[in-house]
This record gives sequence, structure tokens and C-alpha cells, in this order.
Amino acid sequence: MKITRSRKFQINLLIILQHIAKDKLSASKIFQKELDKLIKNIPNFPYKHRESIYFNDKNVRDLIYKKYTINYEINLEKNSIEILNIFNQNKPL
Repeated sequence: MKITRSRKFQINLLIILQHIAKDKLSASKIFQKELDKLIKNIPNFPYKHRESIYFNDKNVRDLIYKKYTINYEINLEKNSIEILNIFNQNKPL
């Protein structure tokens, strides 16, 4: 499966990484590395994570990482996964 990242996801991730880096640059790098690893693993078990509570679609899932929710959409016809957004669970952007 091909993984794509939406522009919204990329922008919000950059904002989050910059915020983390204010306190500790190495923590920001670790966060990004671990998140990339989780995202790359999604195609192995695309339905592993819960159905999204933010969308009314069984193909949109919520991956929870630390205190963040990462929404992604599974498209079996196109054999692809699109990473839609990332946000703090308590403060959706």
C-alpha cells in the first residue's frame, strides 16, 4: 500500500515538532522518528486502530500516539492510505 501525507497533516506535524523542539530538540527528533515508524507500519494492519470518532466512515481510523491523534483513510481500491491530520487529543485543530 502506498502512504501519502496530506498537506494539513504535514503543516500540523511541523507545528507540533516546533513546539516540542522549544523544550528539547532531541525530543522533537525522537517524536518524528517514532511517528514515522508507526505510520510506515500501518499497511501491515490497516484496520488495527479504532474507527475514527471524528468521521462517520469505517475506513477512516485514529492512530493514537502519545497524546496525539493521527487520522488516516484506507482506500482499498487505490491500494493506498492517506494520513489526514494530527492533533492533540484534547485540542483538535
